[in-house]
Amino acid sequence: MQEEMGSQAIDLLVKGCDVVTLDANGTVITDGAIAVEKDRIVWMGPAADCGSFTPKSTIDGRGRIAIPGLIDAHFHTGQQFLRGKLQAIARTRPLKLPVWKNYLIPFESCLEPEDVYLSGLVAYTNMIQVGTTCFAEAGGPHPDEMGRAATDVGIRGFVSLSTMDQSENIGPDVPANMLMTHEQAVERNVSLVKRWQDNDRVKAWLSLRQIIVCSPGLIKDISTAARDLDVKIHTHLCEGSYEIDYAFEKFGKRPTEWLDEMGVLSYHLHCAHSVLLSPNEVDLYQKHRLSACHCGFGNYSIGHPRLVEMWRRGIAIGLGTDGPGAAGTLDIFQVAHVARVGQQAANSAVFHQREPISAEELLKVATIGGARALGIIDKVGTLEVGKKADFLLCDSSRMDHQPIYDALFVAANLVVGRDVETVIVDGNVVMKNREMQTVDTAAIKAKLFERLPAISERFERMVA
Repeated sequence: MQEEMGSQAIDLLVKGCDVVTLDANGTVITDGAIAVEKDRIVWMGPAADCGSFTPKSTIDGRGRIAIPGLIDAHFHTGQQFLRGKLQAIARTRPLKLPVWKNYLIPFESCLEPEDVYLSGLVAYTNMIQVGTTCFAEAGGPHPDEMGRAATDVGIRGFVSLSTMDQSENIGPDVPANMLMTHEQAVERNVSLVKRWQDNDRVKAWLSLRQIIVCSPGLIKDISTAARDLDVKIHTHLCEGSYEIDYAFEKFGKRPTEWLDEMGVLSYHLHCAHSVLLSPNEVDLYQKHRLSACHCGFGNYSIGHPRLVEMWRRGIAIGLGTDGPGAAGTLDIFQVAHVARVGQQAANSAVFHQREPISAEELLKVATIGGARALGIIDKVGTLEVGKKADFLLCDSSRMDHQPIYDALFVAANLVVGRDVETVIVDGNVVMKNREMQTVDTAAIKAKLFERLPAISERFERMVA
């Protein structure tokens, strides 16, 4: 991890913090320092040994814990403005089920390009403020506007387009602007990926919303494009019982088994939720190196998520919020804490395990797991020399963190998003002392208050 150090000019030096690297050796450097040049970590070690560096800027990390940036491996940018909206509707009348068909897709259909850009500004700023430095967009409207917002905020991310080419399996009420022909779906996905392929920090993926709304032909062609472009496909898989029933009725197999029969399973497929998996489907995930995302705030209402088993078997699985329309919060620390309790409830009663997965392991799922799932473990996920400088400084001086015997314990068990004080992404300080350095948050809030009534009015007319 450490390199022999001589006199060296660098861009940034963070010193005095406890450095939780999450590397293979579990290295924690007490009173440590991190040297950053351009977008990379070039040295780490004891703060006492960093005197030969000449930094352009220095951050005093005393009373802080440095950890890798968290990764949100499944997020809906286009649903950011639904935070609390469905709950408000439910207080006046029963919600129509399923929610994804009756509310989530209609809401996304209401959004104009500038609405999605604003949604991205709000969402990605929120992410930075709670310690998320990278996200994977689930697929929504106007993904180029998401990319523009991510670029402006300074976050790392993968944007994608909501892709559906059939609606007969869910009824006639799908908004027309959320559907496309087979040819349009392939062309729009491929061209999106190519438009963003030269951007180092913000890129695009392909997308298939889910098997119910995507034809077999489209699934095959998008899978072929993923291999040709060497890029991932973001999809929802085994998220609900309706999906299992659909696959059995139409194809005589469970969803993952049917996709295997079509020959489209590969490491290119990133599968959100992945809750209702049979033992054979978990085997297929492992065999074909599918990646997955556990959304702790929603998955336990669906079934028995196989997070512990998948993590133990080396399946690339990260944590996700699913967006504020589902979880309310974008705080991956909280998702990890909820997932720990959920996995205890799901596993302990069956196997009599006191602690099926620890908080420390779940912090690794939120960082290393997310990086593996997104295919960027060579760049982020741990703090190591040569990797991207994506990391957080978390305030550990408060009374609810005291006493501190072990910085890793505090980071995994006690820290939440609002303890994140400073965030570095790609070597750039995007938040310092809780103040965004890249965007004007007051202006974003003012624009939100201006635009939200019109968006809400359009949505309410659709779902009344």
